[in-house]
Amino acid sequence: MNTPAPALVPQRFSAAIDRIRRSTRRMKLAVLTSFVAALVSLVSLTGSWSLVDLRAYDYLSIIGRPTLPEDGPIIVAIDEPSMAEIGSQWPWPRALHARLIESLRRDGARAIALDVIFAEPAAAPENDTALAEALGPDVVLAGDQSVIETPQADQFVRTEPLPLFTDKGAKIGIASVNLSGDGTLRQIPPYTDGFAVTLATVAGAEPAPPPRRALIQTFGPGRTYPTVSYYQALDPENFLPPGTFRDRVVIVGLSLQNAPTLAEGGVDAFAISDTVFSRGLVAGAEVQATIYDNLVHRLFIKRSGTTIAIPAIILATLAAALAVSRSTSWRTLGYGAIAITLIFLASYGLMRLGHIFVSPLGPGLAFFGVAVGQAGLDYAEERKRRREITRAFSQYLSPALVERLAQDPSQLKLGGERRTLSILFCDVRGFTTISEDMKNDPEGLTTLINRLLTPLSEAVLNRSGTIDKYIGDCLMAFWNAPLDDPHHAVHAVEAARDMLAALDRLNAELEAEARAAGRPPKTLRIGIGINTGECIVGNMGSARRFDYSALGDAVNLASRLEGASKDYGISLLLGERTAKLAAVKFPIAEIDRITVKGRSEVSPVFTVAEGASEAALARHLAYIEAKYRDAVSIDEALLNELKSTLPSLEHYYGRESERLAAIKRKRTTNDPV
Repeated sequence: MNTPAPALVPQRFSAAIDRIRRSTRRMKLAVLTSFVAALVSLVSLTGSWSLVDLRAYDYLSIIGRPTLPEDGPIIVAIDEPSMAEIGSQWPWPRALHARLIESLRRDGARAIALDVIFAEPAAAPENDTALAEALGPDVVLAGDQSVIETPQADQFVRTEPLPLFTDKGAKIGIASVNLSGDGTLRQIPPYTDGFAVTLATVAGAEPAPPPRRALIQTFGPGRTYPTVSYYQALDPENFLPPGTFRDRVVIVGLSLQNAPTLAEGGVDAFAISDTVFSRGLVAGAEVQATIYDNLVHRLFIKRSGTTIAIPAIILATLAAALAVSRSTSWRTLGYGAIAITLIFLASYGLMRLGHIFVSPLGPGLAFFGVAVGQAGLDYAEERKRRREITRAFSQYLSPALVERLAQDPSQLKLGGERRTLSILFCDVRGFTTISEDMKNDPEGLTTLINRLLTPLSEAVLNRSGTIDKYIGDCLMAFWNAPLDDPHHAVHAVEAARDMLAALDRLNAELEAEARAAGRPPKTLRIGIGINTGECIVGNMGSARRFDYSALGDAVNLASRLEGASKDYGISLLLGERTAKLAAVKFPIAEIDRITVKGRSEVSPVFTVAEGASEAALARHLAYIEAKYRDAVSIDEALLNELKSTLPSLEHYYGRESERLAAIKRKRTTNDPV
């Protein structure tokens, strides 16, 4: 059986977590989609929502609407100018209507409709007789049909013209209309003997049967239809161009010269779809003309039922689920706007090309609900992950790095990965002695260590490092994880130099405090080792407790370098790869080639030669080459010269001088070193 490589196990674990998260997200999205589809579908069946849909129809129906048919009805308006000209209060004598019918007939009118109900005998019988004599098969008289609701019963009432008039061949057309719940007239009356249907039949047209719940397509606000005053139609030869009514359908009815407003109300005037913009009411005669053209030219809009509306809502929720199936972001807002625009365009296209109104509000709301709902869930999940990341990394990352991780968790690969790191170990020299001296003051010892580790930790965090752990008085940190840092070696060396500078400041403070207290000062010393190499970094530990840490040979070598720094009397030692990467910014000097505990190969050791010139570094390099070639041949004067040119390595050169003297003694006396 093949065992997976240790480096791949955390990656597989991380991949499994990602698969679980994706699966959980898909499940939540499916539940959200089903919930939104069911909720919006149920809401769309309510009466209140129906009114909202109809308001959407108002706005869509007046966009790009058809032009007024050229052969449409002409309105003869019973208006204020006519009342002033005739000089009689309304209602006028029926003999006057007889004169109008005869005048229109003489001028060539094809059909005449009076949107006036003559259900009761006139006070003067001769007026009824005159009107009856003028009527014929080319005339339509208005009737009314209504339902009176009482607590006891609903009473159906139908009002028709006097038999005297219908006996002469005049047709009856029910002029009643059905208003929506908001008082707006949008629906074609369902009567088979409606006023407009009967008029179209009399005019010789073939009106479409009024479909159930069909919506009226309007052509404009009030006075869109050609309109003449009643008194003008009584005498067209003197007031109107010749042939005004020739072969035309004429509708006579109340129509105020200035269309009344919604606030003022009006007699036989209605709010229609155009009222949302014009705010004016439309006369009943003009409404009947609009219905007439809708039926004759088949311009009415069929209203979709639940068999279309509900599938449209479900389709919109599925489209939204597909749009957010992978993720949500600020782009989701743009995609949502595009999708809702397409929904409205589809609704408009169906209305104009197919004469079917499928409300865009239900599908639009469904799409919006799924998209926004999933965005909210993703935001909550993102906030949760940010909190987890912040909580997990705030102990060993700088706030700036934690914020970067929280904003873009994709930069973090949990579980473990192979990366090239620069690892730093820092340890306090002589801590055992300090602890022994302060054995009776454990609180003071703790305070001292905290005062030391605090600036050392700040140095790491300020240089974008990650604090791995504190081991008593030892600090371990690394760079280039969890976030990429292309200059990790330089940053590690900068942090080490900051540590040494912070230590000098702390020692100055401790000396001043000791002098003020009259006690001998405690001088702290640290050793730092930095190495760069390939490691495994990630969450390490048990199932119940783990830390974000690094493992590998490069980590072990960094720790050994920190320990070796004490032997060389140098506070900072660098591994070979760290030295090469840091040489772009710092003067680097090789110190020795050693074999550290636990490793068989020889490891070159370097340090930062503070303030060294190129000439001084060249002289030091010549010394190192001579040291490896034949240490006995090195002149003591060279070491003294190097001490003066590289004062930061004075202690090292002193140690080297002693070592070389011991080697020379051994060769001359064969004494043990």
